[in-house]
Amino acid sequence: MDKAILQEYMDACELVKETEREIQKLNRKKKTVVQTNVTGSMHEFPYVRQHFKVQGTTFTVKEDSHLRHKEKILEQQKAKAEQVKQQVEEWMLTVPSRMQRIIRYRYLEGLSWQQVAAKMGRRATADSVRMELNNFLKTD
Repeated sequence: MDKAILQEYMDACELVKETEREIQKLNRKKKTVVQTNVTGSMHEFPYVRQHFKVQGTTFTVKEDSHLRHKEKILEQQKAKAEQVKQQVEEWMLTVPSRMQRIIRYRYLEGLSWQQVAAKMGRRATADSVRMELNNFLKTD
């Protein structure tokens, strides 16, 4: 495991959130129903005036097909991002606790090296924490 996969993990987490929002938008659009009242009468005598409620979506069958295809692609994108997340989370279980904390603070929470050092305590400095992680990733 290296720094690149940790960066990819962060992107995958955000991608899952963004994709879920996009899917929700698509679902709201698909569920939008327009309703109106129309008036008509029989074709033959006696011409009896009748009122009807007509409802439906605001998009065509082709647009509906496009929405369904886009939703399928978004679901695949989300699944792939979740797979990356799971891979990194499983790897994190094999990492010593100190490294888990450093990785979580730096890559998952996005803290600066100085902030990571402050959270780690024990007179840690930004450089010492950074080097500790670099050495760990080289041997892993």
